[in-house]
Amino acid sequence: MSEFEIDWARERRTGIAEAVLCDGKSAAQIEAILASAGERPLLLTRLRPEAHASLSDKARHDLDYDPSSATAFHGRPATGLLPGPGIVCAGTSDLAIAREAARSLAFAGWQAPIIADVGVAGLWRLMARLDEIRGFSVVIVVAGMEGALFSVLSGLVDAPVIAVPTSIGYGVATGGRAALTGALASCAPGLVTVNIDNGFGAACAAVRILKKFGEARDPGAHP
Repeated sequence: MSEFEIDWARERRTGIAEAVLCDGKSAAQIEAILASAGERPLLLTRLRPEAHASLSDKARHDLDYDPSSATAFHGRPATGLLPGPGIVCAGTSDLAIAREAARSLAFAGWQAPIIADVGVAGLWRLMARLDEIRGFSVVIVVAGMEGALFSVLSGLVDAPVIAVPTSIGYGVATGGRAALTGALASCAPGLVTVNIDNGFGAACAAVRILKKFGEARDPGAHP
């Protein structure tokens, strides 16, 4: 019996292709999953550089790998992307998670620019980019420490805002719990939150929102 069961019908059922979390998997297990995929699209997340380096030459050759986000595409090039969400990142320390979200969106066919280093410690930086941010139909906000950017930005834009707390921080902010609690306790109505460091999950939520927006504009559209 196989060690894994890949959900190849996921994209047809939910509009989001199958993804594989590589943390905790051996090189042999990852290569077996890739071999079973054939030409079918597969997104690999949390494929750390050392894990990627441990794969065979053929496996590495077949992947579109991005070490900054620890993601890899199998069987689907990131081309012909549609304009998608905006990703707003509090600090450069949060960029790895922001890039995970951006790459997950690219795999799903959406272009998602990242506006980085606009945290509330220098609020003028955020205000200088506010008109640009207001142009996005969905906004993913990535922040660690106390997560204040979630509430501030959610109170300034009319688009759905998805908060991604990150594990960046120290002291009481260690592990991202302060940022997660800040997002959940926000008084900004309509702010939604995913788990700590879950850039992939935020991307999936944004894809579902975007697809429904498209259906609302064109009742004859299909996922």
